[in-house]
Amino acid sequence: MSTPFPALRCRALRRALAVVALLVATTAHAGVPWEDARQMVVVVPPDWDAHAGELHLFERGTDGWRQVGDAQDVQLGRAGSAWGLGLHPVPRGETAPYKREGDGRSPAGVFDVGEAFGYAATAETRLPYHAMQASDWCIDVPGSPLYNTIVDAATVGDEAVEGSTEPMRRDLHADGDHRYEQGLVVRHNPLNRDRAGSCIFVHVWKAADVPTAGCTALPAPHMRALLAWLDPARSPVFVLLPAAAYTRLQAPWHLPPLPPRRTDLPQGAAE
Repeated sequence: MSTPFPALRCRALRRALAVVALLVATTAHAGVPWEDARQMVVVVPPDWDAHAGELHLFERGTDGWRQVGDAQDVQLGRAGSAWGLGLHPVPRGETAPYKREGDGRSPAGVFDVGEAFGYAATAETRLPYHAMQASDWCIDVPGSPLYNTIVDAATVGDEAVEGSTEPMRRDLHADGDHRYEQGLVVRHNPLNRDRAGSCIFVHVWKAADVPTAGCTALPAPHMRALLAWLDPARSPVFVLLPAAAYTRLQAPWHLPPLPPRRTDLPQGAAE
């Protein structure tokens, strides 16, 4: 059967309603839709056009946010990042681009964490896990009624997945490609707005200097550790903001303070 991209719909609806409240809030101390989050995955590139950045993990306790482990190098979209559709409003006066299908940019903002997935039958994770089969595809075809969802061609039919460039078993469809060996869904564009960007994941990188088409990619050992760390009971969220935007929004969006930013991030050639 097909797997809807938005997971945990009740929580998603509650957070969507909270987004509306945030849009009309005017004070820096207004609540945020992710105020119940006690785990946060934070990705910070140097600027909107950078395709490399740092990933930080934070946990929140009674004394506030604390960083877990060291920062990890990640690769992002080959064209950088752009405002996505998630739990956040887009701040007034922003001149950065908006995420569009095929633009090669990773969505920026604050997003719910969706299901985990991979090639193996099981994975060490507390997230809902989808063991991908050769017939599983993520639909990135504009105009499709299945846009931005993971579906099983055995259920929806081969015609329904025609034109998609996102086989979830890349090892079987793309010459042994290992990038989707393990990953998780970033719930960008949860209402599946056409052409607003689809199939956004955190997954294993191809190499340390190879950007993605719009996802966040990191080494396989760190991907495994991330899946093992995330706990849906702690309402985790995924945050991606370029450094200047993060600094500007850290207080009003109640985000953790970042450690000093490194200056030796890898910058490689696009795929």
